[in-house]
Amino acid sequence: MSANLKKSNIAKNQIKKLQSKKSALPFTAENYYLFFAGLATIIVGYICMASGPVYGFLSLTISPIILCIGYLVLIPLALIYRKKPQDQIQN
Repeated sequence: MSANLKKSNIAKNQIKKLQSKKSALPFTAENYYLFFAGLATIIVGYICMASGPVYGFLSLTISPIILCIGYLVLIPLALIYRKKPQDQIQN
């Protein structure tokens, strides 16, 4: 009896995996929100760089920090981020 239960559990798990692979899109809404937040951050960084004097604090210090956050944190995070499946959260 336990052998039948194991086989049926294995079959159910395989069906779930196949269904999740077929219907899973590579990016979710959270990925797009992070990506557009990164783009907005980059745009703000370039606007800060263009405004003010050339050797000012905003152009030389703040805008490069903002650009690094956009390019090195938010955009890669948008590409890598995935939600954990519900079965992993419950275990």
